[in-house]
Amino acid sequence: MSDAAHRPATLAPPPLVYASLLALSWWINHQWPLNLPLTDGWRQVGWGLLAISAVLMLWAAFTIWRHRTTVNPYRGASALVRSGPYAFSRNPIYLADAILYAGTGLLMRSGWPFLLAPVVWAIMHYGVILHEERHLRAKFGALYDEYCHCTGRWFGRKTGGRDA
Repeated sequence: MSDAAHRPATLAPPPLVYASLLALSWWINHQWPLNLPLTDGWRQVGWGLLAISAVLMLWAAFTIWRHRTTVNPYRGASALVRSGPYAFSRNPIYLADAILYAGTGLLMRSGWPFLLAPVVWAIMHYGVILHEERHLRAKFGALYDEYCHCTGRWFGRKTGGRDA
């Protein structure tokens, strides 16, 4: 078995990626304010996104636990989970992290989290997700390829083609 089949070569701890970019956004906003002129209704949207994120995160973690595999991005998967939220997203925990990031950005009423969002995406894509996908493909082969063919990386069932 190749090294990729044993465990992903994850470069960055996912929760720390989101948390550190939010902290950086907060710091930058104190140096160079970029406050968003949001109404109180947007605060409710922010809190709603945090609630959705928590539910999705718990559902995904419980689903992984039921399949007796790991949420640790530095450990190898022992099962390919395709049920629960994994039926509509190959990365429901990272989707929950992104929703939490957006909700927190709204609550901060700052434009900086949204301007730094491409940095978060790049770090997650190249430092985490591609490594996890390489691991899952090495470990589960055609079964993982079929899952990728049917389920979007972030959200949605697919009708054909490859997910970039």
